[in-house]
Amino acid sequence: MLTTTKAIVLSKLKYKDYDLIVKCYTEDFGVVSFILKGVLKNKKSSNKVAYFQLLSQLQITLQHKQNRSLQSIKNTKLEYHYSSLHTNVLKSSIVMFLAEVLSNVLQEEEENKTLYTYIETTLLWLDEHVEYSNFHLLFLLNLTKYLGFYPDTSNTQYSFFDLLEGRFITQKMNKHSISEDNLTLLKQLLGTTFDGLSSVKINSKQRQLFLNMILLYFELHLGNFKRPKSLQILNQVFN
Repeated sequence: MLTTTKAIVLSKLKYKDYDLIVKCYTEDFGVVSFILKGVLKNKKSSNKVAYFQLLSQLQITLQHKQNRSLQSIKNTKLEYHYSSLHTNVLKSSIVMFLAEVLSNVLQEEEENKTLYTYIETTLLWLDEHVEYSNFHLLFLLNLTKYLGFYPDTSNTQYSFFDLLEGRFITQKMNKHSISEDNLTLLKQLLGTTFDGLSSVKINSKQRQLFLNMILLYFELHLGNFKRPKSLQILNQVFN
C-alpha cells in the first residue's frame, strides 16, 4: 500500500555510479533511509536530485516495508520551497551543521509528530528571517526537550548550572558546572522565543563558547553523540 508523508532530508550519500542513499526524518515513520536508483543520470525521474538538499522539506510517496534497511520512493515533490536557506552562505552553513546534528541524534524508526513539527516550523522561521545569528543555539537548546534532557528551569537564580545533572546549583560541584557568560546566556535563551532572539546580543567568541557548551551537554546525555565535523566551517563563517 502506497503512503504519502512529509519528510526532511538529513543526509545524502552517492552510491555506485548513479544512485543516492538519502536519510530523512519523516512525519509518519521517524528516521527512514531510501535508495534512489539511477537518480543521478535519469533527468526525467520524479525524484529529482535537486529536491534532496540538506533539510529540504518534501512530500514523498513510498511503500513502507518493515525491517527493510533501505526503502524506495515512488514519487517526490517539494513541500516547501525555501527562499534563502540554500542560497544564503550563512544560513546554508547553519543548515549543514544542524543536518549533521539531527542525523546524529535522531535514530528512532517511529513517528513523533511533535518533534517533526518543531523541526519543520523552526526551519521555516530561519528561512524567512534576516536576524538569525543565534538561531542554532536556541534550536539545539529546545531540541533537548524532545530528546529528554531539557534543563530544569527551577532555581534559575542560582550561580551555576550543572551540565551533568541538567539543573541550576548554588556552588560548583564538578568540572561540568558552568558560570559567567555561558550561564548568563543560558538563562537568556531559556526565557526567549525565536522571535525574541534579536534581543540576545553576544559576540562571535561568546557564541562559539556557548555552542561548545551545548555540544558538550549533548555528549554528556547522549552516549553515542559525535561532535559535528561541520562545526569548524560554521565557526569560520560566523567569524
